Amino acid sequence: MTTTEVRSPAQTVEAFFDAYRRHEVDEMTDLCTSNADFSYVPVEIWGRQRVVRGDGKVATIGKTLWTGMITSFPDLWNSVASVHSSVDGSVVVAEVTLGGTQASAWANISARGGSFAEPHLFVFRFSSPDDRSGSLIDGITAYWNNASISRQLGHLEID
Repeated sequence: MTTTEVRSPAQTVEAFFDAYRRHEVDEMTDLCTSNADFSYVPVEIWGRQRVVRGDGKVATIGKTLWTGMITSFPDLWNSVASVHSSVDGSVVVAEVTLGGTQASAWANISARGGSFAEPHLFVFRFSSPDDRSGSLIDGITAYWNNASISRQLGHLEID
């Protein structure tokens, strides 16, 4: 796609996952507006002094989480099962399976060489298709079963 062509929101989501598959975090971020919202709902990392949650902006927490995942799972992959767009293109929902083999610690899960494959639901929001940034992602929210990933990686947490 040339730089003068405008992508539909669904095409932008496909391009996002293509970039993710190639581990091109900057390209993923470039598909988003400069102030795009980010929410990975299941993310909650407990440390000694604070709790980190997966809420913020794509350019900060999103980029950090994606880079960390790729570092911890160097063979991280995704498989897009479906992409559905609202009639006006303001919302695109994608069913995607992410997976990989853990090579280094991720959050509070130490590396044991285990792997995971887990379905995710991504909800992408787009600004008005009438404005210039209409084909850029304005918000990303994702859901998955974090307990299943922990179990697959051999991490059992007991309170």
